[in-house]
Amino acid sequence: MTAPDSDPTTDPEALRRRAEKALRTARDRTHTLTTCVDEPDLTAQHSPLMSPLVWDLAHIGNQEEQWLLRAVGGRDALRPEIDSIYDAFEHPRAERPTLPLLAPAEARGYVHEVRGRVLDVLERIELRGAPLVDAGFAFGMIAQHEQQHDETMLITHQLRRGPAALTAPPPPDTADGAALPEEVLVPGGPFTMGTSAEPWALDNERPAHHRLVPAFHIDTTPVTNGAYQRFIADGGYTERRWWTADGWAYIQEHGLAAPLFWRREGGQWLRRRFGVTEPVPPEEPVVHVSWYEADAYARWAGRRLPTEEEWEKAARHDPESGRSRRYPWGDEDPTPVHANLGQRHLRPAAAGSYPLGASPLGVRQLIGDVWEWTSSDFLPYPGFRAFPYREYSEVFFGPAHKVLRGGSFAVDEVACRGTFRNWDLPVRRQIFAGFRTARDAS
Repeated sequence: MTAPDSDPTTDPEALRRRAEKALRTARDRTHTLTTCVDEPDLTAQHSPLMSPLVWDLAHIGNQEEQWLLRAVGGRDALRPEIDSIYDAFEHPRAERPTLPLLAPAEARGYVHEVRGRVLDVLERIELRGAPLVDAGFAFGMIAQHEQQHDETMLITHQLRRGPAALTAPPPPDTADGAALPEEVLVPGGPFTMGTSAEPWALDNERPAHHRLVPAFHIDTTPVTNGAYQRFIADGGYTERRWWTADGWAYIQEHGLAAPLFWRREGGQWLRRRFGVTEPVPPEEPVVHVSWYEADAYARWAGRRLPTEEEWEKAARHDPESGRSRRYPWGDEDPTPVHANLGQRHLRPAAAGSYPLGASPLGVRQLIGDVWEWTSSDFLPYPGFRAFPYREYSEVFFGPAHKVLRGGSFAVDEVACRGTFRNWDLPVRRQIFAGFRTARDAS
């Protein structure tokens, strides 16, 4: 991919190859996630928080048809009668199993037919002349959409009861976390937040604008399971003073006393991870905690969650040049030496891993491993413009949703960059979310 300061439309054939690769990579992952279990597991609803896997599969195809075949390619609709069935805003997840969904074989045939026609459109269309096609934006948007649903399906696999269906090697054992400083000072001053040049950036990442951020300290690595266990042992879930009013009410109502999927047995903490029960590894970043839990831990530690602008400055700002990078390590696309992405591993890497992915100031694992809760509400940037539809970002703006940054081991690189913004309700625990803490420099 080109650096952000260059013109991404100068090589249309390279853009075409990039778009095709992103689409094929996403489809290969979708295939893995929907062929590793039998049909009953595809059609079942494993949690009211999630859709049946077969709904996600056909929804992926339907969105691809609507945007790439109809809107971009000008083709006639293949299956207009299913548009409403796979409209995520028309049908909440809890009611989707009651809909007349395509059966697994029919859904596979549908997404296969759509993809064949999409590749034909991609081969013929000019990737310039309109915002939807400039630099292949719509193709990148759909590749990101599919990867986001792949992450959603991976969450469903984590919630599914039964034997393991997915396997992956452990992350590389290269951590030197014990030797790292606990925190890093990020100097105060202006920096450029967001982007106006990243060709496949989504609307809520735009436009680039200046922020003045006072100096602050931020954790060198995400908070670990071991550190979180100390919070639990010190009465973290029983001390009202660490919690917001809403957070305290929530954990009391649901009887929460540990991260999701943890249990105490025989004097040790165990977790269930994709069908395998194992001891909780103390050196890994904690995952499956809500915003309420992350915020309570930070208060207990005498710290706070970083704001969204603090997180992005720690991840992108280069103090020497004064510019904002695409990623902590620079402008080049992620590789396996930079970050734990793309479901290569089914767990976070140990805190301190990926030294080649560190920011200029030495902050590690800002990309990949776990989504990181911030203290910020999900709000538009100055000059925000919804594109290409309001329902992607605009309808979620407001204090109900908190911003997460950085991606997780379940995120593909096409849907993860230094400007990428995720958001969710503060109660959410099934997502692959952890956090790191911060404090004022003064």
